[in-house]
Amino acid sequence: MTVLVTGANGFVGSALCERLRKDTVSVRGAARYWMSQSGNSADIVIGSISSETDWVAALRNVSYVVHLAARVHVMNDKSPDPLAEFRRVNVEGTANLARQAAASGVKRFVFLSTIKVNGEFTEAGKPFTADDAPAPEDPYGISKHEAEQLLRQIAADTGMEVVIIRPPLVYGPGVKANFESMMRWLARGVPLPLAAVTENRRSLVALDNLVDLIVTCLIHPAAANQTFLVSDGEDLSTADLLKRMGVALGHPARLFYMPPALLKLGAIVVRKPGIYQRLCGSLQLDIAKTRQLLGWTPPVSVDEGLRRAAEGFRP
Repeated sequence: MTVLVTGANGFVGSALCERLRKDTVSVRGAARYWMSQSGNSADIVIGSISSETDWVAALRNVSYVVHLAARVHVMNDKSPDPLAEFRRVNVEGTANLARQAAASGVKRFVFLSTIKVNGEFTEAGKPFTADDAPAPEDPYGISKHEAEQLLRQIAADTGMEVVIIRPPLVYGPGVKANFESMMRWLARGVPLPLAAVTENRRSLVALDNLVDLIVTCLIHPAAANQTFLVSDGEDLSTADLLKRMGVALGHPARLFYMPPALLKLGAIVVRKPGIYQRLCGSLQLDIAKTRQLLGWTPPVSVDEGLRRAAEGFRP
């Protein structure tokens, strides 16, 4: 079979293409640019993704599509209409690709969505499930939810199988953004006031675990037209995550005690309440459906995933 992977030279796309080629699967990688900053290259440059993108050449003789390319969550988005920008790429662009894929005879379309479709945070002990009613809050999550809805309609209209995967934060070698910042703080020995944040729980997913589930969803008969959540299968408090990340880096976490109420007040004072929620709130995923329907188990433990992320970290 030939698999088209969009976003092929990105963080997840590069790892997926490498895994598929290692499994001797024929891969065609499509991306916006020939080369990423990390040096990973694409087979086809598709340019910007919208309702007008021509996918004919990329889809030729393709049986399966993994759609990773997206306008991702943007901190401090400066766009005058963020939702319109997210919809242009994530909704209109995705639907356009799916319709062309169905017309070209693609059998299965795997879509990487986000847990933000379920919502931003969970109550302790009440994890999200794949069958919960969607409750996206920000433009990114809303756009992914709308894309999911269109994909299900296209599947119903054309017979092309659609599989939706909603991951939480993905970490691994080359990870950027907040996760990289945390590793940098630990590597530099920065004292962090998070020793008291032990009651929250966060689900994460190692890059290798996400890639393994994507590969499983490409071929497993029971995956057709289903939605799955994915995680490492072990949820961590913020303090525990930092301690175990410190072990992986070889730089023990320097945590000191500050009452969570004081942390919350500080976030309000600096007008960044989202920081408190991300550090002290819970976001748990229940992957029971993924385990039971696909017989899938995360192949990489949290500690091994953190070790691999640490190996790829450049202070």
